[in-house]
Amino acid sequence: MSWRSEAVRIYAFAHRSLLMAGRNVFFVFELVFWPLIGVVSIGLMTRFLDLSPEDSAFVLVGTMALSTVQVCQLDVTYALLFDIWSKSVKHQFLAPIAIRHLALGAWLVGVGRGLVVFALLAAVSHWAFGFNFLAPGWVTLALFLLGCFLTAAAVGFFVCALVVLFGTRAEVSAWSAVNLVLVLCGIYYPVSVLPEPVAGLAAAIPLTYFLDAFRAPYGFPPQFQWPWLWGFALSAGYLALGHWALAAAITRSRRTGLLLKLSE
Repeated sequence: MSWRSEAVRIYAFAHRSLLMAGRNVFFVFELVFWPLIGVVSIGLMTRFLDLSPEDSAFVLVGTMALSTVQVCQLDVTYALLFDIWSKSVKHQFLAPIAIRHLALGAWLVGVGRGLVVFALLAAVSHWAFGFNFLAPGWVTLALFLLGCFLTAAAVGFFVCALVVLFGTRAEVSAWSAVNLVLVLCGIYYPVSVLPEPVAGLAAAIPLTYFLDAFRAPYGFPPQFQWPWLWGFALSAGYLALGHWALAAAITRSRRTGLLLKLSE
């Protein structure tokens, strides 16, 4: 398959995601309202508790990661949920496309929306609370955002696999799974305060390492050795595992007939 054919298939899903998002009345809430509410409420809490600039930076970095990952992950998940809600799943997989086309097209839209959210929240945080997200430097910031987006893609893969396996009963995981991951990786606190078994789970999440590395320039010594390396290595592993899980879920749903039940 030529690179042009691959690009056309990926673009088709990216374009579809943009069209569906534009028709969604709640798009503005996902993109602007809830992220702004989150960063403003957390920022005001840091003022009320009279936290030091370093501690405020620690919490605000976690808040920004939360919103960025959530927005991008939802776009990846919507790539499949849109078909389930419109009862057209079987038509999707009858087309000459692969999982990579669907996922990558939706992920690219999620990256775009995540960048918009991050830029908006960074501007508000700087204006209202004097927080500078560019302090670690452009390269570190770019690595951090890439880590957030890769984490979002991995979570999106596993959520899509659950939805294909269990149908609409599992669609709640689109909004709950990422929150569980973010709580474990220490968005508002260092993972060292977690109980030992839970801390072990946190060490298996890529975003834990990306947060650890990005917070270092704000005065928090890294808790892990080579956090960037571990973060990207885990991300690659989870993306491969998530792709396999979704492919296996689709194969099983075809065999059990669930794929037809989710369609008209």
